[in-house]
This record gives sequence, structure tokens and C-alpha cells, in this order.
Amino acid sequence: MQLGVIGLGRMGQIVVSRVLAAGHDVVAFDLDEEAVATAAEAGAQPAATLDDFLAQLGDQKRIWLMVPAGDAVDATLAELNPSLTDDDIVVDGGNSFFKESTRRAEECPAAYLDCGTSGGPAGAELGFSLMIGGPEWAYDELTPVFDAVATGPAGHDRMGPAGSGHYVKMVHNGVEYVLMQAYGEGFDLLANGRYDLDLEAVARTWNNGAVIRSWLLELCEEAFAEEGNDLGDVADYVAGGSTGTWTVQEALEQEVPVPLIYQSLAERFESRTEERFARRLANRLRYGFGRHEVARKND
Repeated sequence: MQLGVIGLGRMGQIVVSRVLAAGHDVVAFDLDEEAVATAAEAGAQPAATLDDFLAQLGDQKRIWLMVPAGDAVDATLAELNPSLTDDDIVVDGGNSFFKESTRRAEECPAAYLDCGTSGGPAGAELGFSLMIGGPEWAYDELTPVFDAVATGPAGHDRMGPAGSGHYVKMVHNGVEYVLMQAYGEGFDLLANGRYDLDLEAVARTWNNGAVIRSWLLELCEEAFAEEGNDLGDVADYVAGGSTGTWTVQEALEQEVPVPLIYQSLAERFESRTEERFARRLANRLRYGFGRHEVARKND
């Protein structure tokens, strides 16, 4: 299968490399020429312009967008749409708001798949978890590509109609906030409690058979190993918050109580005014799974 990929940042490059490794062909485009060159070195066919990109894809276009959510998606679609037909497929693999994905699906001439993507840069080796919304025929058509990008056939599924993939990913991120907050608060108490504990050893022990073992807990162990028991100069500043905000807003609209997600979101916002060990750990964990920049105390 031939896949066109637009957006060759960290996540886009991973999509390219995993699709190539599965034996498919990739045409790669980005406004950054160096990013295109990197994809070409991996084996992709480089495209110098968007017109060149579209020409290389031929009559039936299968396009994966990995551009930042928001205006960049709309700007890219504005250039693509005149060249697309209902035989084509567009995948939005970014963290778009599900209502925007629904609108884009209605406006796009091609079949539009909103693809919530979880796993961060670690997915380069393991593969991603993909939550996909949109037409069933388009999902079935791209199943070989999803198998390649995900951890395998069990690592992706069609959630439902347009918008449902990004909806599920939105709630996923809300849950993620809570889990990070829970680990943060537990280690906050251990760090400031009555015993002088090796927090790396605690995390390692919990990760071997304990009920609360998880990848996030493995990242806690990694954080203490690399930053030290007191997290060194990691600042109490937890960036992000858009997907958590969307989750809380949707919960209010649907009248579904989500007090833990709400409180975890509030903790992120409060991290900009008052210091807590729990939020410093959450700051470092975002680097672990997403390679997000770690705010430092001297920044």
C-alpha cells in the first residue's frame, strides 16, 4: 500500500518508519526540508511541494496528517480538499478536538478518519494505541497501515462514526491526568513522610507484581533514577491542559460527574502558582511518555 504522510515531526517520522518497516510505500512532505530529508533517508519518497506530494500519490490517495491540532489541520485541508474525491482517505493523527473533527469530516471530499494516537515517542519501538472514528470502509481499507503504526491488530479499533476516535482519545487524556496525579500524590507523601525512602526502589518494587504497576509507574522509576530522589531541579510546572479541559467541558454538557479528572486539571493550573512535589513528578512524567520539555527551576 502507498501512504502519503504530511507532518514529519517526531510522531510523523515514527509513522513513516513503522509503515516502511511493514513493507508499504511512503510519500513524505513537510514544510521543513530537513524533516523531508530525514524521512527520505529512512526510505520514503520525498515531495518538494504539496503539488508534488499529490502527484506522486496517484488516483486513490491515502493521506496521514500528523500536523499540530487546530489551525494547521484546517490550513492543510484547505490546500488538499480541491484535489480529493470520495475515493480518497484522509487520517488526522493529531490531538484534534472531536467537534472539529466532525466538522472537518463533513467538509472534506474524502473519507475522513479521526485517529486518536497514544504512546508518545516510545511508540517508535513498540507501536501506538490508535482510536479511530469515521467510515467503516475507510478504516477497513487502511487496516494494514493501522496494523503497522499500532502495536499490532489489537492496538487499534474503529470507535464509531466521525469524531468518535478523537472523543475517546480526549477521555483517555483525562484519565491520564488522574493517574499522573495519583502517582504524584503517593510519592509526595513518601518523599515527605516519616521514613527516608529510596523512591526509585519503591517504584521498582511496585512495578514487579503490585496491583498499581503500569507504564506510568515505570516512568516514575525512570524519573527518580535520572533526576534523583528529590527530582533535582524539575520545576512544579505541569504544561498542557487542553484535552483535560475538553473532557471536563464535555462531562458538564453530558451531566456526568468527573470529580477526579476535574481536580487533576485544576492541579495543573495551580502548578503555575504554588509548588508541590506531586506536580513536579507529573512534569517529569510528561517527558517520559511524550518527550515534552521538562520545565526546570532555573528556566
